[in-house]
Amino acid sequence: MRSGATDVFADPKASPTGFPFKVARVPGTLSEEGVLDVRPRICALAYLREAYRTTDGTVGFRCPAEPVNVYESKGGDQAATEGRACICNAHVATIAPPQIRAGRLVEPGIITMGDDLPGGARFLRPDATAYTAAHVIADLVSC
Repeated sequence: MRSGATDVFADPKASPTGFPFKVARVPGTLSEEGVLDVRPRICALAYLREAYRTTDGTVGFRCPAEPVNVYESKGGDQAATEGRACICNAHVATIAPPQIRAGRLVEPGIITMGDDLPGGARFLRPDATAYTAAHVIADLVSC
């Protein structure tokens, strides 16, 4: 943040909904080339699933970030799954201990934000590498 070297981009595929989240390019997160490719597809939290009508007329739910064959079996278009990340799992992995699958696969995180990544440096104390919500609130109320 201090150097302004981190890039932020609007990623139209980060969310299964198609919402173009602004994603910070941070090593080891879903923003990094190849991290998404090795992550097993799963929709474990299901916060952004889409409703659809099943063949028997009931309502079902599907997510373009779930396994492709599962999504297609629910009537979803395979093209909608290409490059889709599970932003629900990624956000939780960023703010809390990430899920660990099969005892060894750690869910990668993602950092979403606005365009002003370097602007966040104003909340950093001179000797700090991180800040908390309390730092932001203290800064805001001191204005």
